[in-house]
Amino acid sequence: MTRTARFGRCGVLVLTGLLGAWLGAATARAEDANKADLEALKKSLAKYEDYKAAIRDLYLSTEGCVYFNGEKIPGTMDYPKGAMGVHFVNVPSVGKKLDPMKPNVLIYEPTKKGLKLVGVEWLVPLTPDVKEAPSLFGQKFMGPMEGHYPLIPKEFVHYDLHAWLFSDNPNGMFSPTNPKVKCNKAEFPMLEKPTKMMPGPM
Repeated sequence: MTRTARFGRCGVLVLTGLLGAWLGAATARAEDANKADLEALKKSLAKYEDYKAAIRDLYLSTEGCVYFNGEKIPGTMDYPKGAMGVHFVNVPSVGKKLDPMKPNVLIYEPTKKGLKLVGVEWLVPLTPDVKEAPSLFGQKFMGPMEGHYPLIPKEFVHYDLHAWLFSDNPNGMFSPTNPKVKCNKAEFPMLEKPTKMMPGPM
């Protein structure tokens, strides 16, 4: 009786260990797959390091540079201090089926040498068909949230996901803001007066 009980406990421990190892391996495989997909995405978007190529492909600039000071305001999204940069939105793609290889937004940082591609963003408008937050690359979208007024109408309620593919982000690849990205005055005519803004109430 005692031997059987001991064997049962050992069996449970072995099974638990095997299950843990299997789950760990599955998670590692998923992370590797996501990393490979992100590398492929980065390569496919390299041509947009020239913002004029983005414009030719109908990514149109909202002009202002979005920055959040980290202040927490009741009823608004909670963003870490940092910038979202200048958004170039591919309007025809918004509202269509989510495509991991075609982000709806390209994110640029204004610098003295012009606009520098730093990240991308996917947008999913909130509609009756959207029952829950979407996900890509194992990451759940933020939201729903209003549009970042005055650059985007408040009525554009949506989910979004950022990926800082072209710029290191101490807050993480998928953080909505990047403290290393700046909205300082730069030698670029459209952005001489960057817009500093907070989102409107939810």
